[in-house]
Amino acid sequence: MWWGIHDGTGWWMIFGGIWMILFWGAITGLAVWGIRTLAARGDKAAEENAYEILRRRYARGEITKEQFEAIKAALSS
Repeated sequence: MWWGIHDGTGWWMIFGGIWMILFWGAITGLAVWGIRTLAARGDKAAEENAYEILRRRYARGEITKEQFEAIKAALSS
């Protein structure tokens, strides 16, 4: 009388599949976001480092104010 009612082919299978797709989509999205964030930090740190080196060279008197302004403009573009 009750055989075959809960054989695993009901609406719950559809909901389970949807949740699985959402779960793995969220995991993949977080991984992509994390990689992009870390990559962007590396680029920004390199730019700040170049600007800091430029400031130090100007402070030591290795370059003139005109050279400093020209290199700073080139770095920011």
